[in-house]
Amino acid sequence: MMSNLFSSFDPSSSMGLSLNWASTILSLLILPTIFWLIPSRISMMWNKILLTLNKEFKILLNIKNNKGSTLIFISLFTIILINNLTSLFPYVFSSTSHMTFNLSLALPMWLSFMLFGWINNYIHMFAHLVPQGTPPALMPFMVCIETTSNIIRPLTLAIRLTANIMAGHLLLTLLGNSGSKLSLLVLSVLIFSQLMLFILESAVAMIQAYVFSILSTLYSSEVN
Repeated sequence: MMSNLFSSFDPSSSMGLSLNWASTILSLLILPTIFWLIPSRISMMWNKILLTLNKEFKILLNIKNNKGSTLIFISLFTIILINNLTSLFPYVFSSTSHMTFNLSLALPMWLSFMLFGWINNYIHMFAHLVPQGTPPALMPFMVCIETTSNIIRPLTLAIRLTANIMAGHLLLTLLGNSGSKLSLLVLSVLIFSQLMLFILESAVAMIQAYVFSILSTLYSSEVN
């Protein structure tokens, strides 16, 4: 029995070391399938997903001939998706439910976008602070609002992913802990509801990985 509902998110293992963070490299297990002579159905399906994402990211970035420009966002999507899905399995540590992991993805990327934009396209960045058609009296307020909304972008990216993944894991943990005290009929209803919640969490894991990568792509397109 857990002493705390949030103890399932504790990164320290029983050995006293933070070995649970090693679950973030589980995505490396899918790499050998890339080099198979005859691709499997899963590899073919995954390649179709990546090609679809590549086309969509290119449209958002407004890039036609620059190959490899979407690689960082596809890699970001892959890392978050695999960590989200593997964390749904029992005894697998959920790294994407921690602000430390999510902020380490969002903050360096946002900072690199801002540095690139202000160094190379500073006039364009200044123009973004005042939307077109803003009355002159509201311009100082709009600059403050746009600056604040721009600064909190990495924080909102990290908090959105953390909150969505943690909420589903807490619901699954809460329902699982109450199963030992229920009758057989209520227990069957509980198992069915947990199965439905697991399917919902699988969808949330995919959606949140897509949202994180698509918003990062949009932030990148604004600095060009």
